[in-house]
Amino acid sequence: QVQLVESGGGLVEAGGSLRLSCAASGSTFDINAMAWYRQAPGKSRDLVASIISRGRTNYANYADSVKGRFTISRDSAKNTVYLQMNSLKPEDTAVYYCNAGFTTRLAWGGPMANWGEGTLVTVSS
Repeated sequence: QVQLVESGGGLVEAGGSLRLSCAASGSTFDINAMAWYRQAPGKSRDLVASIISRGRTNYANYADSVKGRFTISRDSAKNTVYLQMNSLKPEDTAVYYCNAGFTTRLAWGGPMANWGEGTLVTVSS
């Protein structure tokens, strides 16, 4: 099994930036896909960004609400995925979770590992 630990959340003013990290451990040898989700109070857990590694190429996808502001990246040697969040808005306030697994597709197909605790991002207006 894969264990996931998210970090990097905090309180930031609107327009600010944060960088989230998620480290995977355990059965990580075949991980080639990682993703970030977020869950705001009273709302569903939604996909924010995903990254699929195929050879030396990474395929990243983003939710429309974060395109142009968030960037997902991955350090495969460290089994770590990052989410650089710029131009943050109050509506980005949520607990952010990551997920990981193996896929033969070029698109994220859904969560494949148990969830971690998440990291809370609060954006003040």
